Amino acid sequence: MKQCGTANETESSSVRFRRRSTTFTGAALCLLSLLFLPACTELEKPKPAPFFTQTAPPKKQELRWSNGKLPKTFDPATASAPPETDIVRAIFEGLTETDPASLEEVIGVAESWSSTDDYKIWTFRLRKDAKWTNGKPVTAGDFVRSWKRLIALGKRVAHGNLLSNIVGIPAIAEATQTSSADASEFLLNSVTAPGLPILPAQQLAARAADSNVSPVQTGGDANANSLTQKPNAGKAGSEALGIVAEGDHVLKVTLTLPDKDFPKLVANPIFRPIYGEGGEFDGKELNSSIITNGPFKISTVDFTGIVMERSETYWNRDSVNLERVHFVAMETAEKALAAYRAGDLDAVTNADFSPLVLKLLSPYDDFHRTTHGALNFYDINSTKPPFSDRRVRQALSNAIEREKLTEGEMEGVARPALSFLPFGTKAKDKLTQDKEKAKDLLDEAGFPDGKNFPVIRLLINRNDTQHRIARSVARMWKQNLNLETEIIVKDSAELELARKAGEFDLVRRGVVLPTSDEIANFMAIFDTGKNVATELQINKDGPTPKETPITNIFERSGMPPLSGDQPPAVTASGAILTEEDALYELRAIPLYFPTSFSLVRPYVLGFDMNSLDALTLSNVEIDGEWQPNGITRELK
Repeated sequence: MKQCGTANETESSSVRFRRRSTTFTGAALCLLSLLFLPACTELEKPKPAPFFTQTAPPKKQELRWSNGKLPKTFDPATASAPPETDIVRAIFEGLTETDPASLEEVIGVAESWSSTDDYKIWTFRLRKDAKWTNGKPVTAGDFVRSWKRLIALGKRVAHGNLLSNIVGIPAIAEATQTSSADASEFLLNSVTAPGLPILPAQQLAARAADSNVSPVQTGGDANANSLTQKPNAGKAGSEALGIVAEGDHVLKVTLTLPDKDFPKLVANPIFRPIYGEGGEFDGKELNSSIITNGPFKISTVDFTGIVMERSETYWNRDSVNLERVHFVAMETAEKALAAYRAGDLDAVTNADFSPLVLKLLSPYDDFHRTTHGALNFYDINSTKPPFSDRRVRQALSNAIEREKLTEGEMEGVARPALSFLPFGTKAKDKLTQDKEKAKDLLDEAGFPDGKNFPVIRLLINRNDTQHRIARSVARMWKQNLNLETEIIVKDSAELELARKAGEFDLVRRGVVLPTSDEIANFMAIFDTGKNVATELQINKDGPTPKETPITNIFERSGMPPLSGDQPPAVTASGAILTEEDALYELRAIPLYFPTSFSLVRPYVLGFDMNSLDALTLSNVEIDGEWQPNGITRELK
């Protein structure tokens, strides 16, 4: 027979009931608190520290900066990227400097400049108080000698294509070409634009004689130690060199094509003058005793890095706040990050952080991301049908979803390129990404739903990242336009030879854009720099060139305009020299801009990174009054 429960069991039941009631009440109170106090949960979340680590500022105006490994040279002519360009910008000063915030030109050794109405002849007036560290004045002759040295150095010059718009240099550059095999040395995957070739002195002399240009001499007067024009100057291909010193303080430069941005171009490190003939740069060891003209001078060099001190002879010394800059050499990004976290560094740049580290650093205010001055793109063989039809080129571009490339295949270390230049396009429009419009354009071109369109031959270099991007783009063309793509992988040398021979439909390329000068950049992108002399008819009465008549794009291509299009006018040779023209014709498809990253302490003022890596140390100072606050949080 079943018995009734005991007193203890009854008490237990009562306790359980009260517990349930208490639980219910607690749950109800929690629900009410969520309804009426929704912000409470947010207040309970831990606040991240504003900075990766917080360190008190140094007591002196001294900057500790890691910008990579120990530099290989101090030579402005061969400095192509950081850390070399950072050093060169600090110890040498050019005609102009680059404002790090606006990328506009500002005064340097030149206190003023002017041009003719057609922007072909530029006159720079040098300040009389500019001096070298040995106390001697900086003169226009120093610039003439240094720029002519660039021609003699040939392929060793960093970004030698930047010289190609100066009258006389295209012919000289062509005269120093060894053979088409030199193209094989251009490593396409490194996004470095090809420079000018270097030849043995005897071969240079022989070729110079053939092209009516005298070879570089050794010794003698500084102004005579240069490439000089032979008597028959004025004929096509043998015009006088457009670099002339008119006294000690006036430099005149004559250009082949008009360039309203030329003062921006000469702010690039390669145009900075050196003292003498450059023999101090020939050895393998870094020479700390070199003579310079910038706001800083080299003090010491050892395996740990380079120490610079404020120059006593710099014309604008009183405006330079930093007394000393210590470039701390770091072999790896991990070592640089550890030193920054430990408080041993004030700034870190030029560090190859992994995608995971970048994600972990991104919340902090002292971490900065900058769009880099380089473009990765697909060059189109626009002379070959059906790619000669602009509508086809536009369709291929419109069908690419660039965010999927940069955020997916590249894990956020690049930014989509909807223009050719990353500096802020001046063109009215940017590229569109519109699958439906892409289909309509292909239909108008005679390939509805991709029917009868040939298999696209896309050439890429042997690189895992580029292979992933190519496969992704091929999928987009298939899904959005029903087009088939054959991806052909070649070594860099073979790829460049195939491109020169026109044996491709599209080919992957990368170009560094080391200046905000629009014309110079498009000469590099479309490879027109070294052929610019052939774009023009030389005036037989003198060295000043005149342009060929301009023509409408449609007249040249024979293709009818699309509805509402306003075709830009270009030279009869088809040279593309502006963003507007490039976006209209689309002879290449921009894909993405690489990005660079930096860590900068909040007490370091004026340390403004930009697309050109053009940091002006004379603008930087340490805010000694800044004090750390908040809670630091280490990277796990």
